[in-house]
Amino acid sequence: MSARVLVTYYSATGSVHHLAEAVVEGAESVGAEVRLRRVAELAPEKAIASNPEWAKHRVDTADVPVATLDDLEWADGYAFGTPTRYGAPAAQLKQFIDSASSLWHEGKLADKPVTAFVSSAEQHGGQEATILSLNNVFYHWGAVIVPLGYADESVYAAGGNPYGTSWPAGFPSSPPDEITLNCARFQGVRLARFAALLAPARAEAAAQG
Repeated sequence: MSARVLVTYYSATGSVHHLAEAVVEGAESVGAEVRLRRVAELAPEKAIASNPEWAKHRVDTADVPVATLDDLEWADGYAFGTPTRYGAPAAQLKQFIDSASSLWHEGKLADKPVTAFVSSAEQHGGQEATILSLNNVFYHWGAVIVPLGYADESVYAAGGNPYGTSWPAGFPSSPPDEITLNCARFQGVRLARFAALLAPARAEAAAQG
């Protein structure tokens, strides 16, 4: 069975966008059908215009569809990406997640595998805390959290974060290196494999009522 994977992210200057694309590559490499979606921008125009990288990235990724609740319902597994904001996900991503309460209430988010990836300016800028913060949402959903663990050498090579792929982008922001992108690809592979395993079991449970 081909798993359906949704990779949803928020990125201001591009680092998380590059990680998201690598997660997509990994999931597709093992046969998953993947949707790449960005969440809606909430920041005021003045703030975006004040940072040329931010303004440029918004133009460069204008063709990436904006995530909808239909995408969440469609998918068998989820990957969420965000920059860190004081050890928590960006408001843009959190707003989209908060809008999914109707699907949560109907049980349509339960029993699906989910994983997260992050970027921050500094190496210790709250990357693990951000992933753990997102995990609190997934506990409420009843989702199955899929961390990186130390299940592949790419995790060690990228700095050894077992929670999820993380990139210290610096300031001004720099794109992830190939080592980190390889780790993100593995994260996509791992998610897709769990999605393929769990989807038939969910379908069977639904059929039994």
